Amino acid sequence: MSIGLAIWVSGGLILDHYQKGNSLPDTTLRTLTGEPVRASDYRGKPVVINLWATWCPPCRREMQVLRDMQREREDITFLFVNQAESAGEVSDYLSKQQLVLSNSFLDPDGEFARQVGSAALPTTLFYSPDGRLIDSHLGELSRASLTHYLDK
Repeated sequence: MSIGLAIWVSGGLILDHYQKGNSLPDTTLRTLTGEPVRASDYRGKPVVINLWATWCPPCRREMQVLRDMQREREDITFLFVNQAESAGEVSDYLSKQQLVLSNSFLDPDGEFARQVGSAALPTTLFYSPDGRLIDSHLGELSRASLTHYLDK
């Protein structure tokens, strides 16, 4: 338990320390229908990127909070980037949970996660309209913590 906590904490510090100011990666992601897309194409508005997986309990718990905020904050673009699962697995999960999310993408080989320095899930990244990383959060987001990041 203490080893896992140490890895989780150090991973968060590494993510926070080394990635601020970096640009949105130009890595190709895939839509659930297989179309290519790049996160860097979403510059122009603030961008929130959530890295998640269906097998990750904290990821599953925070999805409704993120979905609700996506509906409420049209001034912000939310991207949901699933890690290393198939389109079928993700679509089935979203359907069973009755989660309708705009901008759901696949990172099948984890390249996007590697480029942003994510070592654990869930990871949420907050980018400025010009595509610069301004903050990050490792772990489950509550509505209050998400609102705090968005109102900075």
